[in-house]
Amino acid sequence: MKKIDAIIKPFKLEEVKEALAQVGVQGMTVTEVKGFGRQKGHKELYRGAEYVVEFLPKVKIEIVISDEIAPAVVKAILESASTGRIGDGKIFVSPVEDAIRIRTGETGDAVLQ
Repeated sequence: MKKIDAIIKPFKLEEVKEALAQVGVQGMTVTEVKGFGRQKGHKELYRGAEYVVEFLPKVKIEIVISDEIAPAVVKAILESASTGRIGDGKIFVSPVEDAIRIRTGETGDAVLQ
């Protein structure tokens, strides 16, 4: 199993969700997060005063999937989240040792069904 964490721009969430559904992803966890990378934030004007927004709003998607569909899931996120501009986000892929469904006690790939 693999865990995929994707940090994307908030307005791309619906597009990514649809792309993931097309490759067979049945569930995901979505969290609103803030952060910065190379963008280093930006300046905004509020009531005549300029201030720096250091942490930009992003969305973090967490998915645990079987090894077989991992490349298709990464490709779906990559294509649907990309705008071609700085700040599009990152995708992290990690191995998952085990998964347990709390309700039934099932383990392994059966949990992903």
